[in-house]
Amino acid sequence: MASKDSRETKDKKKKAEKPAPESIYINRELSWLAFNHRVLLEAADPAVPLLERLKFLMIYQSNLEEFYRVRIGILTHRAILDPDNRDSLSGLLPDAQIAEALRVTREQQVLAESVWKAIREELRQNKIDVLDFKKISKVDELMSKKLFGDLKNQLFPKIIDMDQALPFLWGEETYIIAFLGRTGEQKLAIIPLHRVPAYLSFEIDGSQKIVLTDQLVRHFLPLLLKKETVVQSAVVKVTRNADVFLSAVEDRGDEDRRQKMAAMLTKRKREMPVRVQFYGKLTDAARAALIKKLRVPERSVFTSSVPFDLSFRSCIGPHENFRYEERRPAREIGLKKGEYFRYIEKHDLLMSFPFQSMLPFVDLLYEAADDPEVLSIKVTLYRMSASSKVAAALAYAADKGKDVLCLLELRARFDEQNNIDYSEILEDAGCRVIYGLPNYKVHSKLCLITRQHGGNLSHITQVGTGNYNEVTGEQYTDLSLITADEGAAADAEAAFAAMAEGELPPEAHTLWIAPLSFKSRVLDLLDREIAKGENGRVAFKVNSMNNLDVMEKLIQCSQAGVQVELYIRGICCLRPGVPGKTENIVVKSVVGRWLEHSRIYRFGEGDDERLFLGSGDLLNRNLERRVEAFVEVVTPDTRAQVNEILNALRNDREKSRVMQPDGSYLREPGGEGTSSQEALYCYFSAIRVKPETGGPSAPPAEETPVPAASPRPTLGDRLRRLFRREETKEE
Repeated sequence: MASKDSRETKDKKKKAEKPAPESIYINRELSWLAFNHRVLLEAADPAVPLLERLKFLMIYQSNLEEFYRVRIGILTHRAILDPDNRDSLSGLLPDAQIAEALRVTREQQVLAESVWKAIREELRQNKIDVLDFKKISKVDELMSKKLFGDLKNQLFPKIIDMDQALPFLWGEETYIIAFLGRTGEQKLAIIPLHRVPAYLSFEIDGSQKIVLTDQLVRHFLPLLLKKETVVQSAVVKVTRNADVFLSAVEDRGDEDRRQKMAAMLTKRKREMPVRVQFYGKLTDAARAALIKKLRVPERSVFTSSVPFDLSFRSCIGPHENFRYEERRPAREIGLKKGEYFRYIEKHDLLMSFPFQSMLPFVDLLYEAADDPEVLSIKVTLYRMSASSKVAAALAYAADKGKDVLCLLELRARFDEQNNIDYSEILEDAGCRVIYGLPNYKVHSKLCLITRQHGGNLSHITQVGTGNYNEVTGEQYTDLSLITADEGAAADAEAAFAAMAEGELPPEAHTLWIAPLSFKSRVLDLLDREIAKGENGRVAFKVNSMNNLDVMEKLIQCSQAGVQVELYIRGICCLRPGVPGKTENIVVKSVVGRWLEHSRIYRFGEGDDERLFLGSGDLLNRNLERRVEAFVEVVTPDTRAQVNEILNALRNDREKSRVMQPDGSYLREPGGEGTSSQEALYCYFSAIRVKPETGGPSAPPAEETPVPAASPRPTLGDRLRRLFRREETKEE
């Protein structure tokens, strides 16, 4: 007979199978899946240009892949190691969260398949045919057979008996698995596709034919396996758990952190599967046999009619109305190299990406490198582009004799190898490189330039919401504030000094520096608005929110009559509009051509307004386990510019959806022409500041270099290109 304790445990688990319907909170994972559904809805929107819809479908798939690698990976470990650990917001156990995520994914897959079918048909109507080998013309098959012949020698099948174990299938790679021979004598053929391109293309009679390589190989398997009888086959992709951190390899006893990170990346590739996808129908018996060999539960296996790789989008040429109207970042802001210091000494400078280019910030770094009065540049680096102009400027500054300190966070997930490479490049260029803190990710976007005038020191501090990455700087909406405020500089200097010693940044005064000086400031300023009652105002623009303390304080704001506007692109675990609790809270999510990424915190309005921007969201990790940096926006012009963003978001009904009390999102009617992103592009791309008269604060010593944007095959080539001297150009 079961004991009383075991019965109670079972009862508790049963109660936690579903979140309570009256709960004001939403499970984080389900909220994220709701965000990805909004991405999928953009792919389904006929008002979005055709190839942009295809891009949104690609983003949806990529997002989902990362979700399973990371979030389901974490829950999978938790279900094994701590199965009774309930989600603090929904009460769901780890296994129940996984089950709900799988259920929602299956529901969304129906829409994804419908979207793909519609996009494929519309492409075909425009003479772009993604070949379907189940109904292919003789001419197309002959051309495809020739293409197969060209890549056949790059395919290396491995054939095993049915009673043998499958060879290891690497995560993120695609395979063809074929059943060979008659029942009882069957064998399996496994064909990895990592050596061949994802797609091929040819033209016939003015029509572009796109051949997806996995389907091409699957169709012509009899030509590859001439001595075998192919009974059935499928394209297979395994998603593996990416929840592996440095702690998993600490026992190596290796003092070199870069080597530990490399070991972690190797381990990640071999982690347990969290999802398996099939493209192509198999018999029930064959499917069951394959699932058994893959050692995954049936619930984690998906069969989809959407190709795993949609990157063929890039080979489709220009077609009228297929893409968004061109919107290039404005390179000109009114300042040239040699004019930044003098301007910033008297004015704060705000830049808004991607409406404005990141190159003016690169110019500022080169101006610092060439200024004989500049002593040092300190910067935190999280994600950089493959050919980083920022890295080139930092390397150039070190070559010019400046003390350049780069705090490079190696644990930027899925960018670890890129950061390992850059740590070597920057060290070889003469920069000092440190790797952050053992138990806290350094996620801040913080740069400090120190100058000496005679016996006096002065500083320029930059605080941003996004990475120093020129590529994402044209894809994400972000903000960068540059100031000569000495209070901000003192806090930044203290933060860098602490982190260089492996310590957390101390309590800050002018800046907010998480984890010690972020959450408490937010809660204090929310209390200030609560005290105002119905005159209180709060507006946050963040990417995600799940911190219980902040959400409870926002509930108190609403109950006190404070009007709360939350512009949250992704995860929002608080339901708005619930009577007696959140009826004064509005939650809007904007999904458009650019990824909303900036973080803005506004408390009060008018003369009583406090306005901040910085690198952190309202997730537990940002508040408690990361180093984040925020700066107050204080000058009239920069405040007006940031408020313009919030006003545009408030008025957006074209690309925003409003969260309902039940957690669903609805688009407001009549929103054509109200896109906040279009409005802000027009606003920021036209902004020009007026240089200070009297000439540059310190003339540049010589023309400054800009790196080539082409791929860098070797470390030596990459370093040489960092110092290539050519005119700055917008790419």
